[in-house]
Amino acid sequence: MTSIEADYLVVGAGAMGMAFVDTLLAETDATVVLVDEGHQPGGHWNWVYPFVRLHQPSAYYGVNSVPLGDEDRIDESGWNEGFFELATGHEVCSYYDRVMRHQLLPTGRLSYFPMARHLGDNRFRSLDGTEHTVSVRRRVVDATYLLTKVQSMRAAAPFTVAGDVEVVPPNELPRRAAGRQHFTIVGGGKTGMDSCLWLLRNGVPAEALRWVMPRDSWLLNRANIQPGAHFAISLRASIASRLKAVTDATSLDDLFDRLEAAAEVLRLDPSVRPTMYHCAIVSLGELEQLRTIGDVVRLGRIERVHADRVDLQQGTVAVPAPSLYVDCTTPGLPRPPSVPVFDGDRITLQSVRGCQQVFSSAFIAHVEATYGDDDTRNELCAPIPHPDAPIDWLRILLSDNKAHMRWLQDPALMQWLASARLNVLRDVFPRFPDKPRVQEKAIGALTVALRAANERLTELMGSPAPV
Repeated sequence: MTSIEADYLVVGAGAMGMAFVDTLLAETDATVVLVDEGHQPGGHWNWVYPFVRLHQPSAYYGVNSVPLGDEDRIDESGWNEGFFELATGHEVCSYYDRVMRHQLLPTGRLSYFPMARHLGDNRFRSLDGTEHTVSVRRRVVDATYLLTKVQSMRAAAPFTVAGDVEVVPPNELPRRAAGRQHFTIVGGGKTGMDSCLWLLRNGVPAEALRWVMPRDSWLLNRANIQPGAHFAISLRASIASRLKAVTDATSLDDLFDRLEAAAEVLRLDPSVRPTMYHCAIVSLGELEQLRTIGDVVRLGRIERVHADRVDLQQGTVAVPAPSLYVDCTTPGLPRPPSVPVFDGDRITLQSVRGCQQVFSSAFIAHVEATYGDDDTRNELCAPIPHPDAPIDWLRILLSDNKAHMRWLQDPALMQWLASARLNVLRDVFPRFPDKPRVQEKAIGALTVALRAANERLTELMGSPAPV
């Protein structure tokens, strides 16, 4: 048994833990013990399939102090052409390793323990079996509350497989794809889309693909989620478009029809009303490719796979040819109940801006370092649970608007937000540092618009559900 003293014990060196530690070390003189079960930082990125890419720009992913790739690089070819580059999984893992070795450890104030299991009560066991106790002067930080689990982190698919049918996680797809006549992609989320796009990109004809989609999803248009001054005008226009759709909508369905007409949200099949929303992001080029797949099965989840047929919740379909099943059914974003971010001697990292986990973690670290009481900290850091259904788009926008209205009242906080590379909105909010009256007027007008949108959002969320 050994004993270590530190200001903070952080459990989890995934994307959220790394973003928190980076900002904490940059803005304070605190000492940190970072404990993680993985062999290197990056969390679930160390388990992802080899063809994964970020679905949001690299320019606002990672940690605040270190760019991920070339932040000014715009893709000049492919289905992301014209937009900021999207890092591969390998690039993300390499990035976190470099951040750890070249940015965090050289501070001399971080003690990092990979391959270590947290035992509770400020104790952990390292790989050699030694138990360590951390004497924590300030707080324990749970960076695993929103732990992302991918397909390769579980033992088997969530359905029964008969005979010699082959079911693989997407990690195995590149190794097992050669010579196949047919593929069945199971799952309608981002992983399912990625698997379909990888096969199409590598020359597999759309006719050789079957896509089992228990629920269709509303998707975000990547054109409207581009950071930096280059896209600031279009981003402001997108925000205005969303607020107008909210103001003019007469019902939930009408709202999404208006958002779709403005290309704010997208869907795979215009004739199918989506019942899922998970913040997945696509480009119009990717969507065009996905729409070439004609064999889309919408009969609920798979219950059992046979050599000649598939039994689903709402029916049975024949198998046209021996098929390789690719299991893409892991939910991805976890949805535990919200808890206070700051609670005595604990910090629980959660999203405080919708679906922006790494920004949220850096923001929480800045608030921890800057403000003196937990009431103020929690007021600034209200958790926003991850979405599941379309109505959650409204809930998240409502929560984001409330947060921004609070943040706008704090000039020092707005200055930090304007400088934070993880903040996709850093070039959107009005800034007139040499003209305080103009700044005050602009913030007042924005606050009025956000308040009006929130009143309408509240009304729409209370309207009857569509039949």
